[in-house]
Amino acid sequence: MALDGIPTPEEIRQAEADNPKTRERDLAESLGISEADLVAARVGRGATRLEAHPDGIMAAACELGEVMALTRNRSVVHEKTGVYANYHSGVHASMILNDEIDLRIFPKHWHYAYAVEKPTDAGMRRSIQVFDAAGDAVHKIFLRERSDLDAWALAVEQLRHADQTETLSVGARPPVEAARSNPAKLDVLRQEWARLTDTHQFLTLTARLRMNRLGAYRIAGAPFVRQLEPGAVVDMLQAVQAEGIGIMVFVGNRGCIQIHSGPIQTLRPMGPWQNVLDAGFSLHLRQDHVAEVWAVEKPTKRGPAVSVEAFDAEGGLIFQVFAVGKEGGDDRPAWRDIVAGLPDLSRETV
Repeated sequence: MALDGIPTPEEIRQAEADNPKTRERDLAESLGISEADLVAARVGRGATRLEAHPDGIMAAACELGEVMALTRNRSVVHEKTGVYANYHSGVHASMILNDEIDLRIFPKHWHYAYAVEKPTDAGMRRSIQVFDAAGDAVHKIFLRERSDLDAWALAVEQLRHADQTETLSVGARPPVEAARSNPAKLDVLRQEWARLTDTHQFLTLTARLRMNRLGAYRIAGAPFVRQLEPGAVVDMLQAVQAEGIGIMVFVGNRGCIQIHSGPIQTLRPMGPWQNVLDAGFSLHLRQDHVAEVWAVEKPTKRGPAVSVEAFDAEGGLIFQVFAVGKEGGDDRPAWRDIVAGLPDLSRETV
């Protein structure tokens, strides 16, 4: 153990060898290090540090063929199988716009990236893993049987970082922003909310009024928001499954948002986890992390956008769910009925 109490790369590798079934995020937490530190300890032993900018990573991903894309926060994991295509670069935000893999990317949070090869019982598992400045996972790309291994090898060669050391100097993890309300501006919030024409205008509005998303929800009241029981998340998933409607599930962190658009077919609870296990899409939700759930309605040019949004005990956004509203397959009316039937938070609970 190093003098500062941080395990050495050799100790990290030994801990991995001693705990082969432990999830990497959990092992890193038990060691008091970041997940990026855990991966860095393997450099030269199955891990290669890459240039982390999304322009290079996404260009490589678009050549890999079928892969699995994973984006998570501390409460939910979102996995989509498909191909990366239709990448749009941007200084502040970039996008992958694709029916299978749909991403919103924020480049300033892409600090570290690694190509990782890890032996498993099922064979060699290859992935590209991206982390933020605190060493928390931003986005991961896992190769599958039909992925292009030549494209993988070329990506590792072309994106190889000049620094191949086994250690990192990660920064402190920024705290989750707690709910921030401004009751003095409630009338303005409600007036301007009613005038929205696009959901993307909402965060600009709350920032101007010195609030954030959850803070605005807590004071806005009907007809804009309705607080639901925390268990309404499971009720919602079960109703969507039963009705067979298409929804959009947004899961993200500071550096990436990943979106699934389509139905939900297989729900399988396991301990604290509520799991969606469908072909091409998996969701793993820590239901015990859900502290607040809100039904939200925002006006748009195409009609009201209704969402169900879950937050953790610190005020962090876990996920958002909207209806799929495409021409020829508009599931918004059925979705509105589902949301209207979800249980309100009881006054006793408040």
